[in-house]
Amino acid sequence: MRDFAYARASRAEEAVQLVARRADAAFVAGGTDLLNLMKDGAEDHDLVIDINHLPLAGIEESEGRLRIGALARMADVALHPVVRRRLPVLSQALLAGASPQIRHMASIGGNLLQRTRCWYFRGKDFACNKREPGTGCAAQEGRSRWHAILGGSDHCIAVHPSDLAVALRVLDATVHTLGPGGTRTIAMADFHLEPGHTPHLENALRHGELITAVEVPLPAPDARQRYLKLRDRAAFEFAVVSVAVVLRMNGRTVDEARLAFGGIATRPWHSPEAEAALRGKPLTERNIAAAGRLLVQDAQPREDNKFKVELVQRALQDVLGRFSGGSR
Repeated sequence: MRDFAYARASRAEEAVQLVARRADAAFVAGGTDLLNLMKDGAEDHDLVIDINHLPLAGIEESEGRLRIGALARMADVALHPVVRRRLPVLSQALLAGASPQIRHMASIGGNLLQRTRCWYFRGKDFACNKREPGTGCAAQEGRSRWHAILGGSDHCIAVHPSDLAVALRVLDATVHTLGPGGTRTIAMADFHLEPGHTPHLENALRHGELITAVEVPLPAPDARQRYLKLRDRAAFEFAVVSVAVVLRMNGRTVDEARLAFGGIATRPWHSPEAEAALRGKPLTERNIAAAGRLLVQDAQPREDNKFKVELVQRALQDVLGRFSGGSR
């Protein structure tokens, strides 16, 4: 990692201007991903702007929504009483992510911006279109166990790593930002990008644009929620497959179903087809299985990760089966 200049911003507008005017500048909060990216050579920055002193760590409930400041720490959000009571899927996702030490350091905004753990991206000796556009994608013919079966392209099949992003996707959250041109609101559905021909563009932010908050609509009190993360070990590890569910029932019938998935795609994955297969129907094993098949109908697995096609369907069955009462 080369030397870099460090500065501290006292106002959000100041931080935005400092980063926006230099292409080699970046924001830093917890630094749990950025510093590793710089050590790995995946990113180079000559100027790093510390934003930790900005007043962006509040958590406020208002008019059926919860506004979470971008600098709120993962641990604080996971244990917040409103999150635990009204947004258990979010609390579960945060507590499933990282280690306790990192959860006390990592910010909500930084978590959303963390980059893939693909070893071809993190290693300097491999071709990677994310790190150096146009050089190729070593993962296409390499070891693919940790890579995507959905949302990939010929240019990239790297999995998005964030548990938090999967939970926010199922909750239809919005991201608030401040940039050189003013404020913006971006739906989580539009925030993360599929790689297509430009895998180095991972989200909808412009250079110098700062996440200031995430806003989450609070589900109805009777909504059933769960986040399931399958990983190779119980300690700090990224998801092989994860499922987030927000469900409302009318007796034995599914009134509303929202599903999101991690570990299987190049961004937090949403399947309207799987949701539609459940909506208005009894939550039976047959209907859950039909939803699972629709989820993976466009999957493009490789030899090392074809097990994910079945595993994610089993994970969905496990989550929804707990709400079904054993119906067939």
